[in-house]
Amino acid sequence: TGPAGGGSGPVARRKADHDPDSDALALLDGVPLSDDEDAYVRAARAANTLRGYRSDWGEFTAWCDQHFVPPLPAAAATISGYLTELARHGAKVRTMSRRLSAIKFAHQLRNLPDPTRHARVVAVWEGIRRTHGAPPDQAAPLMPPELLDVLDACPQTKTWRTRGRPAEPDRAGARDRALLLVGFVAALRRSELAALTVDDLTDHANGLVLALPRSKTNQTGEQTELVVLPRSGNPARCPVTALTAWLTAAGIAGGPVFRPVGKSNRPLPRPLHPESINDLVQQAVARAGLDPTPYSAHSLRAGFVTYAHLRGASDRAIAHQTRHRSLATLGTYVRIHHAWTDNAAT
Repeated sequence: TGPAGGGSGPVARRKADHDPDSDALALLDGVPLSDDEDAYVRAARAANTLRGYRSDWGEFTAWCDQHFVPPLPAAAATISGYLTELARHGAKVRTMSRRLSAIKFAHQLRNLPDPTRHARVVAVWEGIRRTHGAPPDQAAPLMPPELLDVLDACPQTKTWRTRGRPAEPDRAGARDRALLLVGFVAALRRSELAALTVDDLTDHANGLVLALPRSKTNQTGEQTELVVLPRSGNPARCPVTALTAWLTAAGIAGGPVFRPVGKSNRPLPRPLHPESINDLVQQAVARAGLDPTPYSAHSLRAGFVTYAHLRGASDRAIAHQTRHRSLATLGTYVRIHHAWTDNAAT
């Protein structure tokens, strides 16, 4: 395999020694952690972050095995060589940055010096960023009129091959309509959609208020973030109506809002995985006859920002809904769609 490939054999045998999320590494100063301490250590990082670290650490240890060098503790020359080979094979700067974070995290868990701060690594890394740095790939915004076509393509009736079995309302279709409208109007991240529970919903005269106890920018939950979900004059495009219809059809009175729907057309008791939301958005886009490749779950949030700009909303008003702490951060959402808006060149 190449520098970004997986591995087996020695890597598999040493997994307990090199997995940054394993019990073998849940040690500080050589003293095993208690169960409660171990739980808090794991809670120090979001589940998605730990999954990413685990994957990236596996890639690094596989590369180390191929080059007969120890991954832990890693020498500065090992890391600079690894970064150089990644860059030579076309890895993105963002990917390499994530790999460095995983390497740093693994060493921190063993209370080892951070090798990523070595002068050799810093110099090579700065050179790679200057040479290969590029803006991150952005998901295409999903917004009207395409969003309306995607909503209309969501199935409404579930038919069966079994003779004599009557058709039923398609619960997966009802869930997808609610997921798309709530994700767009509330400008939610996929992790927030997956974590949303019935207890987070509060009725309001104008619609619903979503109380998010955790988010990407509020990981410690020190202050609940509030997001409004207003009613629409058109019931077919109303996020509150769509969400209520899904909860009623699925018989959900508590627990996760968005859930998998089994082949029996019945919802499962567990929440959707954030990665599954990506798949659902792409499947919904494909049903509408559009190329799903540029789209992801983030397309709903990006679509809200883009569409709100086109409709004349101020950055401050948009940030109020998206919960961006810095108005400058909204600049990352600047797209061709509104590059011409309020531009002196025109």
